[in-house]
Order: sequence, then structure tokens, then C-alpha cells
Amino acid sequence: MQRVKFLAGIGGGRRRFGARAAIVAMAAVAAATLGGAWSPAAHAEVGAADPIDASMRACLARADMSTTTGQVQCMDNARIGWKAALDSAYQQLLAKLPPARRKPWEKSQASWLASREAEKPMLAAVFATTQGSMYVLAEADMQLQPVRDRALALRGALANAGGPVPRRPRACNADARCEHAMFDLNRYYRVLESKMPASSRPTLVRAQRAWSAYLTASTPLVDERGRIDIIGARLATIKRLSETVGNN
Repeated sequence: MQRVKFLAGIGGGRRRFGARAAIVAMAAVAAATLGGAWSPAAHAEVGAADPIDASMRACLARADMSTTTGQVQCMDNARIGWKAALDSAYQQLLAKLPPARRKPWEKSQASWLASREAEKPMLAAVFATTQGSMYVLAEADMQLQPVRDRALALRGALANAGGPVPRRPRACNADARCEHAMFDLNRYYRVLESKMPASSRPTLVRAQRAWSAYLTASTPLVDERGRIDIIGARLATIKRLSETVGNN
């Protein structure tokens, strides 16, 4: 359930990316965005043919977008595209659901949005401790992925809106997979907290509380697999950040 590390092997520094590096970047982004094992919406993956993903890969491969700024712009454009897809899927989902089932989704979406807002200063605090263009790109990727994940999750919910309500998950301590995933999440959270500058730790606390509220709001809407997907994506994020903070 762990994401592919972003741009492994690309050197740091504020140098320009050549054509070879652009191809490596494109492949790395494709691996990160299209690998289904970690995605909260793995069962709703759209695959390599999705126009947003295809457009991003084409953008990353362009010679005139081979600088760090250009590569970030490609990912930002994809994030904007996925946000539009997310909003569209959400509005269609609400329109398709009976009134009694809309409130939980509205609560889940509000919690997701709050979590995203709390995430931004945490990412900024972590990447402020790093140096090198690969970390600039990694931060852009980590801004993109949760938006893509949520869009796919909402598309999946929309596709299944006419079906039966998912079976509500058991308590996490009654589900071995959930308990193990939460144990690992908390372990990497403590590692990240210990590595972050003391002045930045409150941003981590706020971000994790907001994510926990999102998990709580979303759990009634998914089955146990869906809950594991949400936790697994968070585990991958926190682990990745714990291995990134302070790197040069």
C-alpha cells in the first residue's frame, strides 16, 4: 500500500532537467499515479487512458517543460484537472443519492476539504527542511495525489450509487488489517514528529487531527476494504514524509 518513491535517482540542485531526466520524471509520475496498490480508489482506477493523466505525461515529456518550474506546472495543471473531476463527480453523486444518504457524503466531503487545508502547511513545513529540485517536485506530487485519489473515490461511489449501501466496517480493533495499518501509521507519525523542527510540530498535529476527522466521517460510507485504503494512503504519506524531512 506504499507509493512509489517520486523521482528516485534524479539529482538535486536547481539545475535544468534534460530530455533524459524529463522522461525519467514522466515515468516516475506515471508509476506513482497509476500504481493501484496504494490508492484509496484502487477499485475505481481509471487507468492509463484517463485524459488528465495522459495530458500530464505529455506535458512532462515536453522539452520546453523540462525545468523544475515546468515539471511542477505540469503536475499543478493535473491537480487542477483532477479537482474539477472531483467536484463534478461529487455534484453528480449528490444528485443521484436519495436525501437520506446525502448528509453523510456532505460531511465526508467537508472533512476531506478541511483535511486538505490542514495538510498544506504541514507539507510546507516538511519540505522547508529539504534542499534540491527533486523535493520541489515531490511536494508538487504530494499535493496532486490526494486530489486524484478523492476524485477516483467519488467516481467509484457515483458508479455504485444505485447499488446497496456498503456494509459498515467493524471497529478497527476487531479488524486485524485495520489495527495493523493504524499501528504502522502511528509509528511513522511518531518518527516524523521527532524529526520535525519543534516550531513546526503543531502543524503536523493539526493535519493529523483533520485527517482523523475525515477518516471518522468517511468510515460509515465504505466497507472494510475502503477504510483500509484510506488508512493505507495516509500511512504512505506519513512514511514518505518521515523519510524526507531534513534531507539535502
